[in-house]
Amino acid sequence: MTAILSAPLSSDVAPLSVLVRDYHRHLAAGVIAVDIRDQQTRDRDGVLLGAIAISADVVLDRLTPGGAEALRIAGLDRRWLLISDDGHDAEWLAWHLQARGVIGARFVVGGYQRMRSAGINGPVSAAELAMISAH
Repeated sequence: MTAILSAPLSSDVAPLSVLVRDYHRHLAAGVIAVDIRDQQTRDRDGVLLGAIAISADVVLDRLTPGGAEALRIAGLDRRWLLISDDGHDAEWLAWHLQARGVIGARFVVGGYQRMRSAGINGPVSAAELAMISAH
């Protein structure tokens, strides 16, 4: 006996992955980039301009609303784009945020390494440039 399984041709669920080429489009749409690489890696490889830096070991607590460690801007409908070094940690954490009800959590495929090889970094606002030049 042969069973035929079929998947729906369309779905209302957005994919969790974001390609590097779509990074700026997501930011322009209001998604908040979250660099989850550790400080040592950011020091070695460079910061992701325009992203907030939250260590991977605490990002679930920071981005899940209602907890004692949650950011004030954390919300179930907040849109986050997680970036890890190679994309794997960010994917795992995006799935866990989704399981906690944070439906806007996504990750960049290939992470910072792929972004860097594509010559992509985050945007820098005038206020950020002024702050950087003041130091």
